[in-house]
Amino acid sequence: MFHYTTIATLLALMFYFYTSVNVARARMLYGVKAPAISGHPDFERVFRVQANTLEWLPIFLPSLWLFAYYLSDAFAAALGGVWIIGRVMYMIGYADAAPKRGAGFAVQMVAAAALWGGSVYGVVHQMLGK
Repeated sequence: MFHYTTIATLLALMFYFYTSVNVARARMLYGVKAPAISGHPDFERVFRVQANTLEWLPIFLPSLWLFAYYLSDAFAAALGGVWIIGRVMYMIGYADAAPKRGAGFAVQMVAAAALWGGSVYGVVHQMLGK
């Protein structure tokens, strides 16, 4: 069973849900009517946090689960936690000013790259029977 990876997945999805709710709040606060995605700069930054998180989920989630399956549930979940922390840092930085999003982006990118790289290693290792 992959209990730790399940928890990391649920936390990542909870974070994504939170960013989606933030977009709805920002629409009301800044008067940006759907389907518009531009308007007040503060709304646009909130929207980009949600959109960028969605853009990374197809990289993050399969890599998280493949890593857990082929290498380690606990280590996959730990890297998943780092990814979520990076996304939170990204959200906080970006909400303040666009140039402040870099550190959080770097943290989540490194975590996602480690998950993907570990997944590739695990798959190849398994295929070669080593």
